Amino acid sequence: MIAKHIIFIGRVQGVGFRFTAQRIANRHGLTGFVRNQREGTVEMFAQGPSGDIDNCITDIEQTFLGYITKTKITDLAPNPQYTDFRITF
Repeated sequence: MIAKHIIFIGRVQGVGFRFTAQRIANRHGLTGFVRNQREGTVEMFAQGPSGDIDNCITDIEQTFLGYITKTKITDLAPNPQYTDFRITF
């Protein structure tokens, strides 16, 4: 299992992004969270098998094609605190 910290930049707030990201992450069996940031980005922490995380990010980017202008991805250590994938505030 690996973990990634992802920042989605663009018009990603007010368009159902977090709910869709949660649904996609759950479909891929990931754990972690997604939340809005003050500066207008969306932050996501996802952990699970590497291929599932990559596929989840790709699915989100394809779903919000035209809304996301940039995606920043950083590798992190997995955190056992997350046992599901949820929207946080």
